[in-house]
Amino acid sequence: MSRILTGITSNNIPHLGNILGAILPAIELSKQPGNNSLLFIADMHSLISQKDAASRISSVNSVAATWLAFDFDTEKNMLYRQSRIPEVCELTWYLNCFTPYPMLANAHSFKDKSDRLSDVNSGLFTYPVLMAADIILYDADFVPVGKDQIQHLEITRDIASKFNAQYNQDIFVIPEAKVDETVMIVPGIDGQKMSKSYNNFINIFLPDKDLKKVVMSIVTDAKTLEEPKDPDTCNVFKLYQLLADKDQNSEMRSNYTKGNYGYGHAKTALYELIISKFEKQRNRYWELMNNPAELERELQVGEEKARKMAAEKLKLVRSVLGFS
Repeated sequence: MSRILTGITSNNIPHLGNILGAILPAIELSKQPGNNSLLFIADMHSLISQKDAASRISSVNSVAATWLAFDFDTEKNMLYRQSRIPEVCELTWYLNCFTPYPMLANAHSFKDKSDRLSDVNSGLFTYPVLMAADIILYDADFVPVGKDQIQHLEITRDIASKFNAQYNQDIFVIPEAKVDETVMIVPGIDGQKMSKSYNNFINIFLPDKDLKKVVMSIVTDAKTLEEPKDPDTCNVFKLYQLLADKDQNSEMRSNYTKGNYGYGHAKTALYELIISKFEKQRNRYWELMNNPAELERELQVGEEKARKMAAEKLKLVRSVLGFS
């Protein structure tokens, strides 16, 4: 059985880009025979930039509710909060003592973010070590990552390999990156990649009226209703085709090219498609958000399983280090 581990930072409600590009592919991967998935909510990672406790709690609940609304199987797999597994903090310190300073100083994400942020704290600097602890604490075989996270996974592999070599034992499984070259790039309402950083995202869990307002704000060109339009350059169509079936896409493409079909019509069709396609998930999301006790129960089940695994691994590490 392959153990697959995925971490999701708790930074507000997952948007349509997160759902199509990460959440749905990860859930499909978890359903494949022979796979066992560990999904953790990286609420400690969020502390690097998110200092407000109430916002963090709300974000954690939103992330958990989204995964559960899209039918992540918590019987077969694990869903848990990073912060509820304190063993990861202890392991992070041990790994820090095996991590060369230049490795962290040369991390692409640190150099990029430290150039842009006013609050450059040591948490940002040692982020890859906490990430390494998150992974090797559970003997993960594969870690799905985007291309921007490949270097962090390589750092994890280097740290684990150095630790194993130091004590001439296979203490940690050396994880492999699972990079999906076909990962979906979802455009935002302005045509750039959908991102909270750009404030161009679509939150499918908004009330109907608010969701429609966001969809109707998608940027388009100035062609009149009567003019034929190019679907392949239109932000509305790019989003529509990611959600629609073959027949719906064919009909929408025809509407664009024959003319007498306005962008308002296309945006309304996209809005209605989002509502119909995600009706079940939208309802389930708000059921969970309005019932935090149920969310808590779901998370605690996963955390009990994860804590047991983490304790066993840390016991071995402490023994090797002479702390038992």
